[in-house]
Amino acid sequence: MLRQWRSARRRGVAVSHAASVSTPPSVAPFVEPQRAVTGAWIAAFAAAWVGVWMGQLGPFRVALPLQVAAEVDGTANWTDPVVAFGVVSGIAGAAMILSFPIAGYLSDRTTSKLGRRRPWILGGSILFAVGLLALGFVQGLVLITVLWALALVGFSAVVAALTALINDQVPVRQRGWVSGWLSSPRAVGIILGAVLFTLVFTTVTVGYVVLAVALVVLVVPVMLFVKETPITADQRPAGSLLAGMWVSPKKHPDFAWTWVSGFLVNAGNALGTGLLLYYIAHELEFGDQARQAFLPLIVVYLVCVVASALILGRVSDRIARRKVFVIWGALLQALSALVLAFFTDYTITFAAAVFLGLGYGAYLSAGQALATQVIPHAHHRAKDLGIMNVAYQVPVAMAPLLGALIVAAVGGFSGLFLLAGFLTAIGAAVIALVAKVK
Repeated sequence: MLRQWRSARRRGVAVSHAASVSTPPSVAPFVEPQRAVTGAWIAAFAAAWVGVWMGQLGPFRVALPLQVAAEVDGTANWTDPVVAFGVVSGIAGAAMILSFPIAGYLSDRTTSKLGRRRPWILGGSILFAVGLLALGFVQGLVLITVLWALALVGFSAVVAALTALINDQVPVRQRGWVSGWLSSPRAVGIILGAVLFTLVFTTVTVGYVVLAVALVVLVVPVMLFVKETPITADQRPAGSLLAGMWVSPKKHPDFAWTWVSGFLVNAGNALGTGLLLYYIAHELEFGDQARQAFLPLIVVYLVCVVASALILGRVSDRIARRKVFVIWGALLQALSALVLAFFTDYTITFAAAVFLGLGYGAYLSAGQALATQVIPHAHHRAKDLGIMNVAYQVPVAMAPLLGALIVAAVGGFSGLFLLAGFLTAIGAAVIALVAKVK
C-alpha cells in the first residue's frame, strides 16, 4: 500500500512538472497567468461578448416586452404587461441561479482536447441561439417563458466559461483593461439589439434569427484563436456539485463581500434603469413619443459606459487599485438615482444618464477585475465565477417585476429611484470590507 501511494505521488509530481515545463505560464491550467494576452486575443474575446450581450439584452430590452405586451392587455393599467414581463423574466432568472454554477462546475471538470472553456462556449452558444430562434416563432406566455429560460441557460454556460478565461489566461495587471472589453460590448449589444428590433427589421421573428446567427458567428474567433491547455482526468477538481454550490463566507469573506456588493449594485442599477421608458412615458408624460425621447438618453448613457469602462479599467491596472473605482462607480450610480427621484424634468435626465453611465462603466470593469482576484480556488474558477455571476445577472432579470410592483405600491417612480440609490450606496460601502484587494 505504501509503495502504491509513493508511486502515485511520483506520477502526480511528474505530470505537474511536465505541465509546468511544456505549457506556457499564461495558459497553464491552475497557475496564475503572467504572460500578457495580445490585442488579437482581446479582440476575439470582445467579439464574443458583443454577440452574447446582443443576444441577451436585445430581446430583454425590446423584443420580449413587445411579445409579452401582445399577450397582455395594458389598456386599463400600464403596469399589467410590465408585471407579466417581470414574471417571465423572473422565472428565467431563477433558472440562471442554478445554471451559472452548474455550467461552471462542469466546465472546470471538462477534459476535452479543446480545453475546459471552449466546449462550453460553443455548446452554450448553440443552445442560446436555438432558444432565440424558437422565440421568434411562438406565441403564448408559457412558451415564451420556457424558451427564454432555455436561452438563458445557454447564456449562463457561455458567460461562465468566458469569464473564467480571464482567470485562466489574463495576468492581474491586465484584468481591468480586459474586463473593460467584457463590459463595453454590453453597451454595444444594447444599441445593436435595439436598432435591429426597432429600425432595421420589421418583424420580431427576423430580428431573433439575425441575433441567433450573429451570436454563433461572433464566438468563432474565440474558438479559433484562444488556445487552452487541456486537463487530464486525474487533474479534475475534487468535490461534489452540491458541496461546490456553497462558498463559505467565513472561510472566504472577500468573495462573500464582493458577491453581496455586486448583488446590491446591480439590483440598484436594474431598478433604476429597467423602467426608464415607462418613467418617460407616464411620469414625464411623453406618451407615444416616449421611445423617441428614450433613444438619446440611452446613447448618452452607453457612450459614458464604454468610455468609463475602457479608460478607468486601464487606469485601475496602472495604479493596481480596484476598490476606489468600484466604490466611486457605485456612488455615481446612487447620485444618478437621486437626481431622477427629486427632479422630474427631461433635460435633467441627461445629467442622470451621464452619472449612471460613468459610474456603471467604472463599476463593471474594476468590479469584474476585483471579482477575479477574490476567487477562492484556482481549480474551481468557472464554478466560483458562476456563483459570482448570479449576483450580476439575476437582479437584472428580477428588476422589471419588482420595479412595477414598487411603482404600483407607492403610486409613482420617486420611491423606486430612492430605493435604487440606497441599494447602490450600500453596495459601495460593502466593497470597502474586501481586505485582499486594494
